[in-house]
Amino acid sequence: MTQKLLITGAAQLITMAGHSTKPAVREAMSELSIIENGALYMEDGIIVEVGSDEEISGKYGDSVSPEEHIDATGKVVAPGLIDPHTHLVHAGTRENEYAMRLKGKTYMEIMEAGGGIHSTTRSTQEASHEELYYQSKKRLDQFLIHGVTTIEAKSGYGLTLEHEMKQLEVAKQLGNDHPIDLVSTFMGAHAIPMDEKETPDVFVDRVINEMIPEVAKRNLATFNDVFCERGVFTPEQSRRILEAGKEHGLIPKIHADEIEPYAGAELAASVGAISADHLLRASEQGIKDMAEAGVVGVLLPGTAFFLMAEFAQARKMIDSGVAVALSTDANPGSSPTISLPFIMNLGCLNMGMTPEEVITATTINAAHAIGCAEEAGSLEKGKKADVTIFDIPNYLFLSYQYGMNHVETVIKAGVPRVVGGQLV
Repeated sequence: MTQKLLITGAAQLITMAGHSTKPAVREAMSELSIIENGALYMEDGIIVEVGSDEEISGKYGDSVSPEEHIDATGKVVAPGLIDPHTHLVHAGTRENEYAMRLKGKTYMEIMEAGGGIHSTTRSTQEASHEELYYQSKKRLDQFLIHGVTTIEAKSGYGLTLEHEMKQLEVAKQLGNDHPIDLVSTFMGAHAIPMDEKETPDVFVDRVINEMIPEVAKRNLATFNDVFCERGVFTPEQSRRILEAGKEHGLIPKIHADEIEPYAGAELAASVGAISADHLLRASEQGIKDMAEAGVVGVLLPGTAFFLMAEFAQARKMIDSGVAVALSTDANPGSSPTISLPFIMNLGCLNMGMTPEEVITATTINAAHAIGCAEEAGSLEKGKKADVTIFDIPNYLFLSYQYGMNHVETVIKAGVPRVVGGQLV
């Protein structure tokens, strides 16, 4: 039996059409391809047609039952939001470190003293598969309630072969069980274990020779990420790790230039990374290289906000031709949030982005950052029927009213999963 769904009467239907092959850059980041008084029809989880209410209702209105019809009168209909950078699977929290930072400690000082990533690593290593799954599923449910239909999830809190595999296995199970599509990234090179700080290259060799081949053998990840930062992994070590991943079919990503300029953006362009993330301190040359190489810049303003740091230069990147995406960077230490709508607010208020650009950055450009733009990120014929309906009169409210969740309905693969702001 065909599964049908018709949405009609949208005050604004944001399609994001026309950018599925290449991400939007420069002025194109302001092109939302809006249909006023729009509608769309879907069957069996795929979008069949998008157009005006008069056209779509006239064509399909008589073929659906009342239960297969959603009236979006006075509301904004948009592609399901996409979060391209999260540390979803982990155990524990770090509110004590938050208090320490408020008293003057820096993020790197806490990490070097055994806190930070190392604290979450201990909690994650101690947690069972079931405990990790339960904690991560609760977060995933909240992402869905906030309009997210596709998400990237990194490992990196295991730091041993056993526990990295545990994180990735949990992510795989969540991807199978949960409505949200989950794309996995291996990040064994998230930190150097405390007991190997004096011999970092030994750990790098283990990531390359033991972890990466096992991840590829088990088909547990699409991407391979590394934290390229002074005191963590050098550009040379990062290049070795990313090139090793490429040899095993893992696409490079990189945590780049977060704390200080460290040639991370340049490295991303050099190795052909799909994205470079953070970029708070990216150099002018790095930004230029990324634009020329087509590397998506995934910016994480929640991290700068929470660490009370200077924000990434989004305006400069966009004007330089970098395709910019936005993400929560959801993690327990530097960005404990699951609200992508709040990240939109920060993109406008703290990074000089326009309301149109932040929508592009959380839909089609975010899809490009995790390699799923052919099926997600826009409302176009033949794509997955991933739709978020916001109870607002126009899209400006998404960045105008901050700290609020305007999501009313979330449709994943043609099935309503959130109705009236609640999971169903």
